[in-house]
Amino acid sequence: MTRPVVSVTPATTVRTASALLVDHGFAALPVVDVQKHLVGIVSGADLLVASLGRDAAATVRQVMTAPVVSAPLTATPAELAGAVLGHRLRCLPVVDARGVLVGVISRNDLLRVLTPEDDVLAGRVDRLLRAYSRTRRWRVEVADGRVVVTGPFDDVAEQQVVTALVRTVPGVTDVNPHKFYEPLDA
Repeated sequence: MTRPVVSVTPATTVRTASALLVDHGFAALPVVDVQKHLVGIVSGADLLVASLGRDAAATVRQVMTAPVVSAPLTATPAELAGAVLGHRLRCLPVVDARGVLVGVISRNDLLRVLTPEDDVLAGRVDRLLRAYSRTRRWRVEVADGRVVVTGPFDDVAEQQVVTALVRTVPGVTDVNPHKFYEPLDA
């Protein structure tokens, strides 16, 4: 969940909201009142349409979506994913029991929670090794941060280079050198 939340008020100009959206790279911004209660949401599409109208005085109040779909602070990852997918949202505001905005959940936030860390680590190592060799020569397996890379190596020096490269990936706790080397002659 993204905290602290970047939000706007209904009185915020479209221009200012657009600048915030672009600066932070968000898909949408929650709209809150002075007590920080969630009152709406304004998306990049909303702001784009308003900007094309070139009304310099346009405010978020004129283009925001209200009421807005939100989730309680107590929602489980499965409930959050259900809301995001069910309503086809790119982000989901999270509110406390009083309706005060406390965070925003994005699709990427949910993917991080629902994707095993070892799978993420394996993907990082695989991308690094493909960049090094320019091919997919090796199979990467990760368990509890321990990486095993199998496949053909040109020589022991290449095995050592690959071992050193893999160790640079944050989260790698070990590279198993015993299962690592498979000479091309085998």
